[in-house]
Amino acid sequence: MPAFTHDFPFDPSYGHTLDDLLAVPAPRAPTDFAAFWRARHEAARATVTTPVVGPVEEVRDGVRVHGVTYTSVGGVRLGGWLVLPETGPAAHGFVVGHGYGGRDEPGPDLPLPLPRSAALLPCVRGMGSRGRHPGIPAEADAHVLHDIGSRDTYVIGDCAADLWCAASALLELVPELGGGGTGEPPRLGYLGESFGGGLGALALPWDDRFAAAQLTVPTFGNHPLRLTLPCTGSGESVRAHHRAHPEVTDVLRYFDAATAATHLRVPTLTASALFDPAVPPPGQFAVHNALAGPRELHVLDAGHFAHEGTERETKALREARGTFFGKHLT
Repeated sequence: MPAFTHDFPFDPSYGHTLDDLLAVPAPRAPTDFAAFWRARHEAARATVTTPVVGPVEEVRDGVRVHGVTYTSVGGVRLGGWLVLPETGPAAHGFVVGHGYGGRDEPGPDLPLPLPRSAALLPCVRGMGSRGRHPGIPAEADAHVLHDIGSRDTYVIGDCAADLWCAASALLELVPELGGGGTGEPPRLGYLGESFGGGLGALALPWDDRFAAAQLTVPTFGNHPLRLTLPCTGSGESVRAHHRAHPEVTDVLRYFDAATAATHLRVPTLTASALFDPAVPPPGQFAVHNALAGPRELHVLDAGHFAHEGTERETKALREARGTFFGKHLT
């Protein structure tokens, strides 16, 4: 285990060895867990996304970056970035989730894992410069609690739908990604880190347009365990809310990324950290351990924590990601 000097009032490794982490299970699912998510997915797939592409905002790393807007469930209009190859058609497509706090620019998600790729980088509702929506808090600590009183209103469910609608918008804008008239579903990849990793685990099991996924330090894994672990991330806000409203446990059961992972059967590369003050590692590993399909694990020394090896770890993960999608999307 890595030894880091820190001033957190708790141990961000939570006393777990790698062997301990590889044994963390998913919690027991509600009996109607799959039916709940399939119904939400069907509603999202029925949504007319009406994507609109703006002018080129930048050209770099062999791609053109455009602003884009699209409609998600509930008629919510969202923005983000559409990435297209600088020349020629796209051979691969990606939806790229973001961390809690959103995104104000495409950022380090470019370059994409494979050459000749198109991607849609959405800002989910409430988050980032292009996801602002009246009534939905923009700050992570408040956003994660928005409408948490019911499984049918909790904002996290709608954020997962924002990813499904982003995929629909991408396929409408880049028709060469849509199966090529073969009758086969598209073969999209998904990338998500932290908040985006947890959302990906929740969203992907129900959508056959995705053929592979890479989840980095995913959140929302094993809520019953997370509620016992202090952290600096949005989970601390949920812990405080739970102390005052213990009944929220019944809602959280439907938004557990580890539970959802038991239904995720496409090849998935998970990058999970041994030390992470924001997203407790036991929850991250619970997602990986529960995956129902082919899985690969990339162990990070630390997540959400800058250290001497950060640049090396970032480079190694980027290389692993390219190799992974090269196997499963080409």
